[in-house]
Amino acid sequence: MNNPFRHVPSQRPASNQRPTSSKGMTLIEVLVAMFILTTGILGAVAMQASVKKGSFDATQRSLASTLAQDILERMRSNDSTLLRLNAYNGTYGNGDASETVPSPTCDSSTTLCTWQEMVVKDLYEWEVSLMGADVKNGLNSTGGLVGAVACIEHLNNNVDIVISWQGREEMTDGAASNSAFAKGCGVESSKRRQIVVNAFIF
Repeated sequence: MNNPFRHVPSQRPASNQRPTSSKGMTLIEVLVAMFILTTGILGAVAMQASVKKGSFDATQRSLASTLAQDILERMRSNDSTLLRLNAYNGTYGNGDASETVPSPTCDSSTTLCTWQEMVVKDLYEWEVSLMGADVKNGLNSTGGLVGAVACIEHLNNNVDIVISWQGREEMTDGAASNSAFAKGCGVESSKRRQIVVNAFIF
């Protein structure tokens, strides 16, 4: 027999029940995601800057090597006698490249130049390339090597060509383990980069 006075537990309306799961992102999750994203972006930017610096230094070294081979071939093409090779000895690029174009220019088949005139022409054109004076943005030279200094020494058909320039980052002096002649080419510095080319001309 049913009891008409049996107690029936009350139930909350369905609308007041606490959900068993939540959707969306909390503030902490958003902040963590933003931190990770920002860290990744900063890392990519830093890596790109490092790559650019390395690329610039590699380009400068390649240019220095090309310039050393250029003057070496000019010396071979002119005359290999000792007196005429000695005329190339000296230090170049420590300042502004000469603005005075040599005369005669020795660039015409109708003009015959002496070996002395060829030396003047060779060194003028080479120093202009060394200093980047052949590439300008307004009045400023934009080519060449940064802080370039080049030295040539000839002795008994043996030629030493040293080219120094300034790198972007501080490292050990590029001439630290080179000869006394090379160390004297340019200013001692932790940013100095240097190549040395030795050749025998006959």
